Amino acid sequence: MGNSKFNPKKLIKPLLQLFVTGIALYFVLRKTDVAKLFDSIRGANPWYLLLSLIFFNISKLFNALRLNRFFKAIGIELSMMYNLKLYYLGMFYNLFLPGGVGGDGYKIYVLQKNYGMKMINVFHAVLWDRIGGIFALAVLSILLLLPSSFAREFPQMVPYLWVLLAALYPLSLLLNKLFYKQFLGVFAVTAVESMLVQVSQTISAFFILQAISLHTNHIDYLAIFLVSSVATILPITIGGAGAREITFFYLLNVVKLDTNPGVALSLIFFGISAISSLAGVLTKIRHETSVPAS
Repeated sequence: MGNSKFNPKKLIKPLLQLFVTGIALYFVLRKTDVAKLFDSIRGANPWYLLLSLIFFNISKLFNALRLNRFFKAIGIELSMMYNLKLYYLGMFYNLFLPGGVGGDGYKIYVLQKNYGMKMINVFHAVLWDRIGGIFALAVLSILLLLPSSFAREFPQMVPYLWVLLAALYPLSLLLNKLFYKQFLGVFAVTAVESMLVQVSQTISAFFILQAISLHTNHIDYLAIFLVSSVATILPITIGGAGAREITFFYLLNVVKLDTNPGVALSLIFFGISAISSLAGVLTKIRHETSVPAS
């Protein structure tokens, strides 16, 4: 510990993320009616925001439950409470300590250290958890895109969306059989949990739209919300901020809808994510030095 030295190279990634986030937000806000945007956020109904917060955290409960199944498949027995605390701490690291260890990296380090597992085994559990989430996100995105304004604006893409929709879960199962046979026994239940994660987050986004009094084109805004979630997977911005907003801005312009509610939804959702992730540092558990009883 005392011999650890400051490495300036570790600053490069977070500084780049901060730069990209700032540029993206600047671009969006420069082309947005900022006064109207912040009036919309300030006037948001707090009761709907509370419901959004609740459903966001319900999605995280499903997410933590799914990840714990993958841990059990490789021989790591975690109590539900310990796993949940570790999951929220990972959320905090992903959001507030970008570019460093990161939430996934921290979980991998702690679990392989405490349980004597090979790091690659823990890594595969965390990676397949992410991949399963992406498949569910893609499925739900397509289900909302099909009845949206995008399908009416670009009818030529509809057949391709149906083909992709039909192919996604067979492809997921094939990948599972080829590369992650250790998780094949929990494929069906984790596929359902992955969908519940995305549905809960979509409900959370819907309540934000209600909070800012948007009562039209819900399908369009929610479809873009899910597509923008794909954009936040790549760690090029801080907690997905900037990437989600710029996705909303461009796609809403494509279908000629007001961009303000989309940007407001994105900013409020980021705020809810940040507030929720604070639970990770309030738990005060000693991940590095203690192995929890299963």
